[in-house]
Amino acid sequence: MAVNLPEWVERLPTVNAILNGIAMVLLILGLILIKRNKRTAHKWTMLTAFLDSIVFLVCYLTYHLALRHYTGSSGKPFPTDNPLRPIYLCILLTHVVLAATVPILAMITIYRGLKADWERHRKIAHWTFPIWLYVSVTGVIIYGMLYHLADS
Repeated sequence: MAVNLPEWVERLPTVNAILNGIAMVLLILGLILIKRNKRTAHKWTMLTAFLDSIVFLVCYLTYHLALRHYTGSSGKPFPTDNPLRPIYLCILLTHVVLAATVPILAMITIYRGLKADWERHRKIAHWTFPIWLYVSVTGVIIYGMLYHLADS
């Protein structure tokens, strides 16, 4: 960005993309572990994914608040003349809508797992996992499109 942003603010989008990538890897690892019946490793992997997502949320909110403070705008717009804009907006819309559900779904899923309510845990994990994974993957894609392809 052209405005004099502190370096720590400029780095947050990359940090957020890395955190989304870590969540993606942990989610896939968690699935592999449970398929191999390694419940303890699965539990700690999924709790780590949740912690990673909490750190992401704090960094994400910090970035947008800092951006508002330093620039008066709370986000970086995707250029209107970029031919990728419709694809970007479609991905962004689905990402944002589904991202709003992840904390609630994840907390319910984790709670049921920690309570050893396996049947109900599996039922909600069936929905939580693909939504959470989609949000993590599209978070990285959105970052790449907005910060590396948008101005190309």
